Amino acid sequence: MRHPVSRPRLRALTVGLALAASALLPAGSAGAADPYEWAALGDSYTAGGFVGDPLPALGDPARDGCDRTSDAYPGLVERELEEFPPGKTVHLTNVSCGNATIKNIAGEKQTPISPVQPPAGGWTAVDTQIERAGLNAETDVVTIGVGGNSLPFGGMLLKCLEEGASVTGSCRDHYTNPPEGEESIQQKLDRVQDEYVEMLAAVHEAAPDAKVITVGYPAVLPEDGSACNRLALTELSLIKHADVDWLREDVLKQLNHRIQQVTSFFGDRYVDVYSSSVGHDACQPAGTKWVEGICGDAADYWTTSVGALNCAVVGKRATLVHPNADGYANTAAHVERAIRIALLER
Repeated sequence: MRHPVSRPRLRALTVGLALAASALLPAGSAGAADPYEWAALGDSYTAGGFVGDPLPALGDPARDGCDRTSDAYPGLVERELEEFPPGKTVHLTNVSCGNATIKNIAGEKQTPISPVQPPAGGWTAVDTQIERAGLNAETDVVTIGVGGNSLPFGGMLLKCLEEGASVTGSCRDHYTNPPEGEESIQQKLDRVQDEYVEMLAAVHEAAPDAKVITVGYPAVLPEDGSACNRLALTELSLIKHADVDWLREDVLKQLNHRIQQVTSFFGDRYVDVYSSSVGHDACQPAGTKWVEGICGDAADYWTTSVGALNCAVVGKRATLVHPNADGYANTAAHVERAIRIALLER
């Protein structure tokens, strides 16, 4: 079994890179020149959802329904770069948005669906993330964490829950030999790969001199599906163990593989957060898991219910298999290192 990367070791590496970068510039130059421009694009695994304080704050008229929070990995990395600047300061523009698809990065507007204090009539559609971030020739680094909603992974989890409630149901069978009019898992992955190619091409066109870093998804599922308690809403609930194994091997790992392949094709840097998060999946006990289950611990402002799902019955909130603070801390360590290396290469 692979073990998580030592956080102190990663910390030492990133600080060492910061010092190396500073040594390349004249004394006193840190912060004196124009800052590096970093744009963070992505979905809820980048935005944060329920970890930390809402950004913008609750009640702020600038809120857009994207559920960005202070303790998701962009905020954590930003604070580390402020404390140990890589030669000069780094300015973050974070336009990530919960429920974003690949097409919402460059091709289509998105209508946010945040359950937190939505305005009467719902949220207003927002421009593509490339437009919102203002990517241009001055952009130095772009990080992108997206792809899951384009399958959509969340919808597949719900289907697996539905099939798990029946004696003979199997979401593996459903997506391997789908009913007429629905994509198979292979078709879904092929489409996502094509969309990712188009998206990265658009990012490079908008920010021709930027270093582009893509961020994969963590190990949200255990290495053995039988580790999950099918009676626990705080894990994966009714999803059958065989379907958990299928989701891990044929869906999540394959999604990460496709993202990494496309990233390599463009000569960009891929951040693997899966390997370091094995053993910290949603079916682990509290304190070990880096991903909350169907229901889990979240900030008080977050909702307890989504549709027919009511996590209040177990004293939890509707976390729907998303990272917690420890999960974001792990991702932040890897993304910070990738950003520092990218800036050294400029």
